[in-house]
Amino acid sequence: MNRAIERCRTVRLLTYPDGMIQPDDLTIAETGLPGPGPNDLIIRNRWFRVSISTRLMASPDAQAVEGIPFPALRPGDALADGAIGEVVACPPGSGFEVGAFVSHPLGWRDYAVVDAGHCVAVGRGPIEPAAYLGHGWTAYAALTRGIQVRPGDTVFVSSGAGAIGSMAGQIARKLGAARVIGSTGSADKADWMKADLGYDAVILRNRGPIADQLKAAAPAGVDVFVDMVGGEHLAAAAAAAREGARFVLLGALTAELNVAGASIAAPVELDSFQLILRDMTLRGYSADRDSAEGFPEWIAWQREAGLHFACSKVQGLERAPQALHDACEGRLRGLVMVEL
Repeated sequence: MNRAIERCRTVRLLTYPDGMIQPDDLTIAETGLPGPGPNDLIIRNRWFRVSISTRLMASPDAQAVEGIPFPALRPGDALADGAIGEVVACPPGSGFEVGAFVSHPLGWRDYAVVDAGHCVAVGRGPIEPAAYLGHGWTAYAALTRGIQVRPGDTVFVSSGAGAIGSMAGQIARKLGAARVIGSTGSADKADWMKADLGYDAVILRNRGPIADQLKAAAPAGVDVFVDMVGGEHLAAAAAAAREGARFVLLGALTAELNVAGASIAAPVELDSFQLILRDMTLRGYSADRDSAEGFPEWIAWQREAGLHFACSKVQGLERAPQALHDACEGRLRGLVMVEL
C-alpha cells in the first residue's frame, strides 16, 4: 500500500445528540486505512453528501429504516453517505482502473476501502457530482415511476428548497406541469425558489395555516403532491386535492427534525372518505429501493434537461459536522455536499 495513504480520517459519532445534532456530537478520528480485500478498491474521496437523515440514525433509539441507506449509529461508529472518489488502487479484473471516478456509499472520510460490487463507474472527464450525489434521481424516479406527472398538472412540493424539493419542482415542469408550488421556511429561500428554480408560488411555514396559503396559491386544487414533510403539509394537500390526484411521499421531516428528538413516527389526520371520493393515490416511495435500475436513465435525462443543480458546498472534512448541523437547522439550500 502507498505509504502516503496508510492512514485516513473519518467522521464518527462521539455521543448521542441531546435534541438537535451539534458539531460537538461528532469527532474526526485518524486511523489506519483498512487493508484491502481481494475485491476491494482504495478510493480517495473527492465529494460526499450530507443528509439530514443522519440525525435520525444518530438518535439513541435509532433502528434500521427501509429507504435510508445507512444503518443506525452508536457512539464510536463512522458516519456514511454517498460519495464520489478517485480510484487509487484496484485489483486486476475488477472492471475499474486507477484514476477513474466512482460513486460509492462510504463518504464522511478522506479515503475509503470499498468492495467493487458497491461502486459505480462515473468516468474520467469533468463530472457534475450533484447529478450523482444529489436527490434529483429521487425526484425524477418519484415523478416518472412512483407516480406520473401529466401535462397541465398543478404540482405542490413540500420543502421545495431542500435537496429533493429543489430538483422536484424543476423536473415536474420539464415533465409538463403547468403550475408548480413549493413550501419553505424563509422569505429569502422563497425568492430564490421563484428566481432560480422556477416555482410559480411559494408557501411560507411561518405565515399562517398551510391549507389557507395553498388554497390561495392553487384555487383550482392540486393534482400532484411531492411530500418530504408530512404533518400539516400532507393534510393541507389532501384537502386541496383534485379528482385523481397523485401523492408520492418521500420523507417526513416533521418526525426527522422534531425539536424534541428525531423519530420514525409522523402522525397525521386525513379524511379517508374524501380520498375515496376523489379517487386519490397516496404512495410511499424510495427510488433506491423501488427503481434502482432506472438510475442510468436519470443520468442521461438530466444531461439534456438543463437543470439547475442547487447545492450548498463546503470545503474540507473539518467543516462536515457543522454542515450537518446547519442542514438540519434549515440554513442551507439544495444538496449539501462536502468537497475534499
